[in-house]
Amino acid sequence: MLLDTAALDEALRSLDSVQLAKVSGRLVRVSGLILESLGCQQQTGQRCYIEQADGSLLEAQVVGFNRDITYLMPFKKPLGLATGARVFPIRDEARLRIDDSWLGRVLNALGEPLDTLGKLTGEVPLPPSPAPIHPLRRRPVEEPLDVGVRAINAMLTLGKGQRVGLFAGSGVGKSVLLGMITRQTKADVVVVGLIGERGREVQEFLLHSLGEEGLRKAVVVVAPANESPLMRLKAADLCHSIAAYFRDQGKDVLLLVDSLTRYAMAQREIALALGEPPATKGYPPSVFGMLPELVESAGNGEAATGSLSAIYTVLAEGDDQQDPIVDCARAILDGHIVLSRKLAENGHYPAIDIGASVSRCMPQVSEPAHRGAARQLKELYSTYEKIRELIPLGGYVPGMDAKTDRAVQLAPNIERFLRQETSQEADLASSVASLQQLLGNRG
Repeated sequence: MLLDTAALDEALRSLDSVQLAKVSGRLVRVSGLILESLGCQQQTGQRCYIEQADGSLLEAQVVGFNRDITYLMPFKKPLGLATGARVFPIRDEARLRIDDSWLGRVLNALGEPLDTLGKLTGEVPLPPSPAPIHPLRRRPVEEPLDVGVRAINAMLTLGKGQRVGLFAGSGVGKSVLLGMITRQTKADVVVVGLIGERGREVQEFLLHSLGEEGLRKAVVVVAPANESPLMRLKAADLCHSIAAYFRDQGKDVLLLVDSLTRYAMAQREIALALGEPPATKGYPPSVFGMLPELVESAGNGEAATGSLSAIYTVLAEGDDQQDPIVDCARAILDGHIVLSRKLAENGHYPAIDIGASVSRCMPQVSEPAHRGAARQLKELYSTYEKIRELIPLGGYVPGMDAKTDRAVQLAPNIERFLRQETSQEADLASSVASLQQLLGNRG
């Protein structure tokens, strides 16, 4: 029998791609969130598989090392780990690919679908985190952003490309206001990151805040509170990458992250598990380095078209506005909208404290007459708040001060102006016109 030399050569060449040995390490210790392995070299950020007791593979990521010991953190809850379990490093990680087919989808931090619409596919590779933008090439904020909320449009006007925080304690209407903004903001694409919140709120947000029509132009990334801290970090990075992709396609994008505080808490869990020393109120220094890095990936890009406006909720624990995460977020964001528990307890919704809130981009996106009217209303609001408790006690005497008299006279109208039903929409033009009308100014 004659041997086909060409076929033999082809067969021998094919052996080059055959993996003769599978490199693996072994699991040597499990301590809380951290798994320790020995026996194979891995890089920080690299993923790997760990054999579990039932034979399935648990996916984990390298989060640190100490000499020969590699520290791993699993993405999902282990089903059973044993000493000496094999650890297989993943050499060629498959990257997610994205296009417009992602619109209308709900997914987890790994890009796996949580809905019933099948696997997510696309044409363009999606980086794990957005590329940094050179500060001198970033397009400035120059156009107003209509969010459909009268108190924000008139008093705290936002701009396309601005990054702003919703600061509040628990139970004062933070999620409800976020839902109003989600439904009513004029944007081509809405990217929502539900990070570390209650799992119950996911379905409610999809049904009541987004709705069927809103979901068609949205991508929702979910990592509820029962997920691992690594999944919560990954979910925040993923929603920023998705938003940056659509921005670079020339679209106006609204990014909503609920919440920035849970992202910081996830990093705190990981850092403390790795032995990083706690600094301010238990938060290690790495947290205060990661927050600005995340926020700076939002905002406008270098292109002449497309924008990325971001709204982050920030939980003020115990209504403490000096909480370290609150204080850090206030410094790195382009404005803060503070929700007041006192207003919420009085049935005033949205419970926006206009005196404690500010939009740093408002001077760039509003007319001088508009800004003057907003300052005038703030002054009247502040004057009335100073004497509100004295009025029932007879401490206020009409006619003693003209500015105080006007503040008291307009107080009921100001309160009505700042209130808004969740189903009501107030566009930017009508909000500014109502402000001018309230103060008796000509438009």
